[in-house]
Order: sequence, then C-alpha cells, then structure tokens
Amino acid sequence: MTSFLMGTVAMGCAIAGLFFLRFWKETKDRLFLSFTLAFFMLTINRTLLGFTPYANETTPDLYLLRLSAFLIILFGILDKNLHKG
Repeated sequence: MTSFLMGTVAMGCAIAGLFFLRFWKETKDRLFLSFTLAFFMLTINRTLLGFTPYANETTPDLYLLRLSAFLIILFGILDKNLHKG
C-alpha cells in the first residue's frame, strides 16, 4: 500500500512539474523553471522511496535530494523578488 501511495504522490509531483514547465515555456520566467526542476526532483525522490525496500524519509541520500529541491524553490523565490527591476 505504501508503494502505491508513493506512486500517486510521485505522479502528482510530475504533473505539477509539467504544468510549471508549460508556464516556463510560455513566459521564460526563471521562477517557473525553478519550480519545474524542484518538482521533478521531488518526483524522483518519491519514486525512489517507493522502489527502495528499506528506505524511509530520513535516508540521507533521499533527504538531501528533497532538501535540494526545496532550496531550489527558495532560490527561485529570492531571485524573483530581488531582481524585479
């Protein structure tokens, strides 16, 4: 059951990434690109959590992947707000 739920969360992240990719292609706004990259990284994270037998949320490699996705989102937001000009 856990693998199924991880798969549905991964699918949701992939769909969100595809939406942000479409918005980035239309506007070329770097904020959308950072959200696209982050959601695809979260997709990989959830997929690996679903397929790795003894992995959990605190596995260091998967935790660092998730952390870097959130840092990319933070960088995108800061970049957008600091370079409004």
